[in-house]
Amino acid sequence: MKCTCAPRRASTQAQRPSGDRAGLSARAPGPAPACACAESRGGGRVARAPGSGRLRAPRVAGPPSAMPGMVLFGRRWAIASDDLVFPGVFELLLRVLWWVGILMLYLMHRGKLDCPGGVLLSSYLIVLLVLLAIIIGTVSAIVCVSMKGTICNPGPRKSMSKLLYVRLALFLPEMVWASLGAAWIADGIQCDRTVGNGIIATVVVSWLIIASTVLTILIVFDPLGGKAAPGAPLGPQPLDSRESSQLLSGLRTAATGVWETRVRLLCCCIGRDDHTRVAFSSTAELFSTYFSDTDLVPSDIAAGLALLHQQQDHARSPPEPTEVVTHSPGPFQEADLDAELENCHHYMQFAAAAYGWPLYIYRNPFTGLCRVGGDCCRRRTADYDLVGGDQLNCHFSSILQTTGLQHRDFIHISFHDKVYELPFLVALDHRKESVVVAIRGTMSLQDILTDLSAESEPLDIECEAQDCWAHKGISQAARYVYRRLVNDGILSQAFSIAPEYRLVVVGHSLGAGAAALLALMLKSPYPQVRCYAFSPPRGLLSKSLYEYSKTFIVSLVLGKDVIPRLSVTNLEDLKRRILRVIAHCNKPKYKILLRGCWYELFGGSPEDLPTELDGGDLTQPLLGEHSLLVHGSPAYSFSSESPLESPTKYPPLYPPGRIIHLEEEGTSGSCSCSPAARYTMRWAHESEFSRILIGPKMLTDHMPDILMRVLDHVVSDRAACISCPAQGGSSVDHA
Repeated sequence: MKCTCAPRRASTQAQRPSGDRAGLSARAPGPAPACACAESRGGGRVARAPGSGRLRAPRVAGPPSAMPGMVLFGRRWAIASDDLVFPGVFELLLRVLWWVGILMLYLMHRGKLDCPGGVLLSSYLIVLLVLLAIIIGTVSAIVCVSMKGTICNPGPRKSMSKLLYVRLALFLPEMVWASLGAAWIADGIQCDRTVGNGIIATVVVSWLIIASTVLTILIVFDPLGGKAAPGAPLGPQPLDSRESSQLLSGLRTAATGVWETRVRLLCCCIGRDDHTRVAFSSTAELFSTYFSDTDLVPSDIAAGLALLHQQQDHARSPPEPTEVVTHSPGPFQEADLDAELENCHHYMQFAAAAYGWPLYIYRNPFTGLCRVGGDCCRRRTADYDLVGGDQLNCHFSSILQTTGLQHRDFIHISFHDKVYELPFLVALDHRKESVVVAIRGTMSLQDILTDLSAESEPLDIECEAQDCWAHKGISQAARYVYRRLVNDGILSQAFSIAPEYRLVVVGHSLGAGAAALLALMLKSPYPQVRCYAFSPPRGLLSKSLYEYSKTFIVSLVLGKDVIPRLSVTNLEDLKRRILRVIAHCNKPKYKILLRGCWYELFGGSPEDLPTELDGGDLTQPLLGEHSLLVHGSPAYSFSSESPLESPTKYPPLYPPGRIIHLEEEGTSGSCSCSPAARYTMRWAHESEFSRILIGPKMLTDHMPDILMRVLDHVVSDRAACISCPAQGGSSVDHA
């Protein structure tokens, strides 16, 4: 393995030797080197395995290449040579303690081994001490070598494969010796009880370590890691040649098959109907498309996310897209902001109620079970008609507690849950004089498969919008609810009871996306329909449908919530940023991960970033990414300024309707009436959610209980701020 470093210049062309880690260049001037890493393997280019995020490419003339994935026994694995620091330190600590314990056992009890069979036990302990000493030395060497170099510079770790061969070979005598120890103890050798117990402990620990090693090997095994690139002439071969295209297409198909097998195994408890089979294929296609053009192992992604978080905080406030300024909200939007926030606060209760008893008990851990537990065992009565699912009485009791409605106010409740078929409820809301349809968010494996069916399909609705495309899985779920509401006469029954009421559709997360699409479908028969989508996914609607939905859909997003920023296009952008920051990283991976964990847990200053980026961008990606992404990921853009182009199946999609963004301002809120943390609320443009933000709250901000708590706080806080007129208006003055 070798690593060649060329000093950066103010303006430099990318070096392009063949290889997956070659060809770095950056616009930022300075003496920091850009390293192109290469690893020799039989004089040919090593192919990438799409099954674990590595796609193979045809062999090209030039020096061999290196990738993060280690090569052992002639195949690649989903682990890098710098991933062995933490497991190595853990094993080293365990082995040292073990060695010290055995030594103390031998020194303190060797005088008591003059019993029958004592010579065997004495020899066993001596050989075990020697074997452990050799293993400790080998593991120490592995840890030291794994600490060297960087993610993009594996040159200092070129001896890692030999050390791992030695370490694996040491498992054979360890297994033999552990087996002999177990056999001798089983024969009932009459010696000191302490010595016997010590040997039993060593045998148990030995087999535990061996079993954990086997489990680790199974986890990092790459089904496609052994597929070698076919032979190719040593002369240059254009990457857009027909042979290259056929190879990449074949490997992509193989990767899709591997991912589909994995998804089927993970979801083995789900039925095998037509919808499920389609969802399996769609999910596998998504994973193979996204992971097939990089050679990153999971720890590389974790390190990249840690670096991106610190880089993001270092920038303090990311530059707002120009589109945000040119599309600032109009006066009418500011005028009804308070009214729409109050509506969101009211209808969020219905969106939360659709989750049933699990969310209610989670929100009320001490009293929730007592409140709904009595109804769980009751038999269904004729007072209300519940359809579908199990434990309906528990669900219904929690729904009553959450919404504050009566039995007679509910028209229909369904907890039928399958792929593309979501639970929902229909109720009469007399306070707002509305018929409310609330759709449940993600709560099961079936819902996750619905989420991951991310390709686009046309949405057949009656509207003036052009190019009506939507997320396939969510569109199918919305169609299911639409058929139930219209064909089964549920809405007709509701409006026969309250004909003067208006229709309101609500939901959270996956339910928010389905609610938005359902509102689009119901717009023609129910022109007064309104939709409140809480934390909806970004990759939902085409641009024309997004613009059309602004007139009757309101979305609510909290903080750095990742779901309203999640789309295939944004994931490709995140992948590009991870590749860039990793390529310029000048620190070992273990230091990045340690600093990242400390930063996430305890905070700190992000000023001292372990990266050479210095505000510059990579003018050309690594040659490996360039050559692979020609056929691999059309959504990857080599320049951060150029727009992302999405594959045909995954065109750019947008969130629904107008967006209210709630942002935490800390203790120094705009109103000083309350010492609690403050939140600003404002109308936001969808382009503000065109990039995934990394942070500790990117997941917690999506939780429905957190959103309900923040809404309670914001509404009560704004009511309290009425007595502070000089400061009360500033909380919405951030458009």
